[in-house]
Amino acid sequence: MLVERAIAPVLKELFSSYPVVTLTGPRQSGKTTLCRTLFPELPYFNLERPDLREATAVDPRGFLARAGDGAIIDEVQRVPELFSWLQAHVDERRRNGMFVLTGSEQFLVSEGISQSLAGRTAILHLIPFSIEEASAIHPGMDTNEMLFTGFYPRIYDQSLHPTQALGDYFETYVERDVRMLGGVRDLSTFQRFVRLCAGRVGQLLNLQSLGNDAGVSHTTAREWISVLEASYVAFLLPPLHANVSKRLIKTPKLYFHDVGLAAYLLGIENASQIETHPLRGALFENMVIAEVLKYRYNSGRRSNLNFYRDSSGLEIDLVYPLANRYLAIEIKAGQTVTTSQIVALDKFHRLFPHQNETSILVYGGEEELARGTTQAIPVRALAVRLGQLENENRA
Repeated sequence: MLVERAIAPVLKELFSSYPVVTLTGPRQSGKTTLCRTLFPELPYFNLERPDLREATAVDPRGFLARAGDGAIIDEVQRVPELFSWLQAHVDERRRNGMFVLTGSEQFLVSEGISQSLAGRTAILHLIPFSIEEASAIHPGMDTNEMLFTGFYPRIYDQSLHPTQALGDYFETYVERDVRMLGGVRDLSTFQRFVRLCAGRVGQLLNLQSLGNDAGVSHTTAREWISVLEASYVAFLLPPLHANVSKRLIKTPKLYFHDVGLAAYLLGIENASQIETHPLRGALFENMVIAEVLKYRYNSGRRSNLNFYRDSSGLEIDLVYPLANRYLAIEIKAGQTVTTSQIVALDKFHRLFPHQNETSILVYGGEEELARGTTQAIPVRALAVRLGQLENENRA
């Protein structure tokens, strides 16, 4: 079943407004399927093919002659010198709607763009399915199923068992992408490092502790986190830097782009294990924050997300800017809403009395409830509610 991706209208609109559109994201997030579905008239070139990659590197002018007035070029970072030739090619023709580029290594793609295609390309990010997209194929999944399965499209499209599919994904990722990115000589230690990262989702990033547990230096741990970021496996959520009197935490938190991959790396092999797993709450938090990140990306915007934590112990899981205001979001995996869960949100309101009017508690239940200025909503309703609040703040 072909799922209509939420980002599709944005991609089509930007294609008509720029000579080039670049779509980045992890492998198997659906980039190729989306581009070939939206632009069936464009010739398609996959630079993962060794013969095509070599021919393009040797004769980029000849490659672009075959591409003519436009094409889809998959995994463009595999021939980095092509960016400069693309610049000259689109500058000569001076029209929009020519090339769609995809890449699964964001730093390499970004470097090529900044050096050659700045101002000529729109940049979008496609990460795995949102809950709404996944539900189009597998409606009615409960929370434990979502945490276990994750959201890689291929698992849904081909009805794959998540443990097998995610195991294959991780092995292929380490053997191919990590080798290609360089900087990792000991792959078995790197695998252990990634598994340790999965055990720290939702925690402040402590490179010293992480390095010690993995048996590598603080410096190597930092480099390996960069590898995970570059290949869209993990991301860092920065703290909010606000002008308040309390001392604020300056360390980011660590999350995975796909919660199913994090669950696999923790050794979880079926959805029933999730219910009593000690990290269920952290995995649920990871899923919710990734869902908000997808909401941003699918509307063609960058991440503007933060968390709040100060020296007094006040912590808000997610702070989402709305116009000139802060929307505070707390995340609890339980199915019951209690007064104690609202306490941090109320404190945040008092700390920023003119910066927020409402707050959200995303919880594991299915009902939408009101508790004072806080709205308790299920994770399925989060993207819709964010859209409503943004529209209200634009009015």
